[in-house]
Amino acid sequence: MSGGIAARIDPGLCAPGLIPYPADRFIRFSGVFHFMTMSFEGRVAIVTGAGGGLGRAYALELAKRGARVVVNDLGGARDGTGHSDAALKVVAEIEAAGGEAMSDGGSVTDYGHMVRMVETAKARWGGVHILINNAGVLRDKSFAKMEMEDFRFVLDVHLIGSANCTKAVWDTMRDQAYGRILMTSSSTGLYGNFGQANYGAAKLGLAGFAKTLALEGQKYNIHVNSIAPTAATRMTQDIFPPALLEKFRPDLVAPAALFLVSDEAPINAIIGAGAGVFQAAYVTLTRGVALDQPTPEAVAAHWTEIASRDGEIVPQSGAEQAMTIMQRLQGV
Repeated sequence: MSGGIAARIDPGLCAPGLIPYPADRFIRFSGVFHFMTMSFEGRVAIVTGAGGGLGRAYALELAKRGARVVVNDLGGARDGTGHSDAALKVVAEIEAAGGEAMSDGGSVTDYGHMVRMVETAKARWGGVHILINNAGVLRDKSFAKMEMEDFRFVLDVHLIGSANCTKAVWDTMRDQAYGRILMTSSSTGLYGNFGQANYGAAKLGLAGFAKTLALEGQKYNIHVNSIAPTAATRMTQDIFPPALLEKFRPDLVAPAALFLVSDEAPINAIIGAGAGVFQAAYVTLTRGVALDQPTPEAVAAHWTEIASRDGEIVPQSGAEQAMTIMQRLQGV
């Protein structure tokens, strides 16, 4: 075991009569021993936007459980402007606790830099096993008042940025026959939110991106999933009332994120997480109606039946829509 972050406890230190938990289930972080069954020892993880908020919580928890972590963060304000040394501070936290980490201050919008970041991690630690696409910005306005520059910029950071990072690690994960990739979607993308047309478009795009990559990566043991977090961070600092800030701490989202990048991770899942509450989100499809005379008037007349959720399904790929249409045509 390298790095010292998951230092084994000496079984001889256990007092007589205590339940003999396996010694390899204890790890030490910040001088305290923790009993854990989900380990990330031997894994190298990249977390983007990890200088604060959710990304920092993910990076710290991964490091606590034995992962070597690349802490990527451009820094600056939540609208993507400015610069800070946030990534360096998180690396210092991890190293002070006995872990291994390295910082990267590149923008996820720069594909060439993301490729170099991955190559640097591989040269230092031998591979990249986990990618959490967490970097993001907000430029909220109603669509009527929104400039197209702000629309494009938010998509560029969230959607194209995640694609850049994912493309940079994809061949490595295929070659090593192991990978765990997490996209950060949002309730805004899944369900909409006033004043966030750009953000919602990007976040639903990420859910679709994840679903396609889940199909393409499965045979290479690359599991791709999405998380829709709710937390009090820099991005939401003026949305949450003060009384709720503590309840919606970023570290209470981290358990879902780590599960989704663990050996036990599902494939093609969307988990909502916030304040210690965890939910599964689905894109569903109703059984539908086969119309003898398919006209706009007929669709309107049968809308209640078309929209009925009785017997709805959760398709595992886009091909299932065509399959269900064939079933309805056959009277099934």
